[in-house]
Amino acid sequence: MDILLSALSQGAIWTIMGIGVYITFRVLNEADLTTESSFTLGAATGAQFLLLGMHPLLAGLVALLVGAAAGAVTALLITRVRINSLLAGIITMTGLYSVNLVFLGRANISISSQFTLKSMIAGLGLPRNVDTLVIGVVVIAVAVAVLGVFFRTDMGQALIATGDNPVMANALGIPSAEMTMLGYMMGNGLIALSGYLVATDNGYADISMGVGSIVIGLAAIIIGEVLVKNVSLPVRLLTIFLGSVVYRLLLALVLMLHVNTDHFKLFSAVILGLCLSIPALQQWFSRTQMRRSVRPQPSGGAEKTSSPADVQAVSAPANGSASASVSAAVNASGVGTSVTSASTAGAEVSGVTEETRTKEEQ
Repeated sequence: MDILLSALSQGAIWTIMGIGVYITFRVLNEADLTTESSFTLGAATGAQFLLLGMHPLLAGLVALLVGAAAGAVTALLITRVRINSLLAGIITMTGLYSVNLVFLGRANISISSQFTLKSMIAGLGLPRNVDTLVIGVVVIAVAVAVLGVFFRTDMGQALIATGDNPVMANALGIPSAEMTMLGYMMGNGLIALSGYLVATDNGYADISMGVGSIVIGLAAIIIGEVLVKNVSLPVRLLTIFLGSVVYRLLLALVLMLHVNTDHFKLFSAVILGLCLSIPALQQWFSRTQMRRSVRPQPSGGAEKTSSPADVQAVSAPANGSASASVSAAVNASGVGTSVTSASTAGAEVSGVTEETRTKEEQ
């Protein structure tokens, strides 16, 4: 029960990051590596403002805005400087490492004694992990509600169209560059907010806490898509929570097997690889089943018989020797010999018979 509760609480706060990754990975069809640095950026800025005495809700809003700014930098490199999206994410991620160190002041800082979101609901007397679950569920509900309304607007539809086909979007008068920037800002803002929530739950912010975060986000998205198919966009965002919880349970199973913690990232990558390969394996299985269903069945072994026309054609000569010769000719040529072949054989036999009669008269 404790393992399930821990998976639910951790999955809830990491789902926010999964939703942010979904915007760039599925809506814009881009793999944004800014994720790993913007996650740490949200944790670092939020923790630092908590140390300065800022209200936890305002600190979360600041983390959201700072993450959106990081996404805007990556989008500018893509749309204005024409840098490949993968390289643009790497450039921003590298630069943010130093920025995060500036915000933190050192490798890690503790906020366990500060007034945080968990302190705000401490009066409810919730058990450990349940308070984190409540915070995560509330933030997920707000994010899904806002995004569900946004993607029904003209701007939201324009953002989806830009991700589907930027060239066609430009042809329809949609400013694809601005839509790309908006998508990157929304995605990285939610990722930074998730980093802030994780730092609040852990009680500290660390410079390396964002390493591998994109793996967790992608795993949550893929697992949710495999488990639940053909749903609307708001429901699809909610399935990320399901995928995140399942991913956490898989990691808990790995820990229960007493695997060396140094190999934990390796197992995380293996789990992600398996999750990403599930759609391909399903397609392969479907194609195999289809080939088996349309494979031609072997014949029953019925032998062909000659037609009555063929039999009548080869029985025309009356002479016994001629009939035997024609039968031999038919058997040699196989069952079902054509009428033309049989007639030719009969003509040759008749010629031999007439020649024999002429010699006897002489």
